[in-house]
Amino acid sequence: MSLTLLALAAAPAAQVAAQPTMPEPAAILAETRRVADWQLANRTNWATMPAARPSVRNPRDWQQAAFWITLTDLAQRDRRYGRPLLDLGGELGWRLGDKPFHADDQLIAQAWIWAAQNGAGKAAIAPAIAYFDNVLANRPAGSLEFVPVAPGRNSSDCTDRWCWCDALFMAPPTLLQLSKITGDKRYADFAHEEFRTTTDYLYDGGEKLYFRDSRFFDVRDAKGRKQFWSRGNGWVMGGLVRMLQAMDRKDPERSYYEKLFRDMSARLLTLQKADGYWPASLLDDDPGTPPETSGTAFFTYAFAWGVDAGLLDRGAYQPAAIKGWSAITRAVQPDGMLGWVQQVGDRPDSVSAKETQFYGSGAFILAGTAMYDLARKVKR
Repeated sequence: MSLTLLALAAAPAAQVAAQPTMPEPAAILAETRRVADWQLANRTNWATMPAARPSVRNPRDWQQAAFWITLTDLAQRDRRYGRPLLDLGGELGWRLGDKPFHADDQLIAQAWIWAAQNGAGKAAIAPAIAYFDNVLANRPAGSLEFVPVAPGRNSSDCTDRWCWCDALFMAPPTLLQLSKITGDKRYADFAHEEFRTTTDYLYDGGEKLYFRDSRFFDVRDAKGRKQFWSRGNGWVMGGLVRMLQAMDRKDPERSYYEKLFRDMSARLLTLQKADGYWPASLLDDDPGTPPETSGTAFFTYAFAWGVDAGLLDRGAYQPAAIKGWSAITRAVQPDGMLGWVQQVGDRPDSVSAKETQFYGSGAFILAGTAMYDLARKVKR
């Protein structure tokens, strides 16, 4: 039996409705808590993350940070989830990652910024201020071309800047949040300048999607289709939401991001499958693509938030958000583990019902909190 057929045989059964019904808010929040609780209780369950890098054991690394920062959203709706963040931050001394310019090592600061406003005080953001002041004083200016440092290695000297689209979730929202809490406009100015530079380089204006990095500009599949990675574009959509949340409505930069958000949303709406998932390679419309929850969760988050914020048409995008939420909840295992999360990588790859990752749980929490907010406003 082919790998695709094997995946389908094990895939969560689709429950597709012509007119998707919004779940009750309490049910959405309960399912979100269930995934969060499993992840908190399984912080060292490495068997569920077979492709995780050794750095996953470090909470300041992006793999874990992508979960911890989403607890700030859940804590805004259930204060019990703030305590683990405050305890972790104090234990780690509110430090960021060890690389002085790498976006992945900056993500955890979003959790510390929340902590500073929710009991930890200014000490929680002091390391972030020192970190980003060093970035501004020694601003990298190298090429965005992704040239691997060694054959077969997924790393490049260009990562001192945002030369891969995942970075647009890691760094720009962090800088805008820091600018907002400190009142220092320099951080926001840097974020806007670098974001536009990265977008000018990696964004395909015709497809309204981002290449993961420059290595994929000329990649085509057997049917001649460009390769746009689902989770890579999910990182971008999630980053756009978090940037817009951090920006004042009268910010002159806001219209740029709102247009980009709407343009990408319109394209992504056409790429959602009938079962509610998005394929790992977004232009792969072949029947039988297996479920993939991390990208789907990010898109569900963006659609639900966009409708609630008045940026996306309710009639078009709310049903898509509901379908996405139904899809990812079907992938939650009986014990609360979110399955079908593609492991660490930089392109579409295999996926399994029994594999998860911190960032998958994090994306699910973001989708859940946004869906909860949206559901509370639906007339029943």
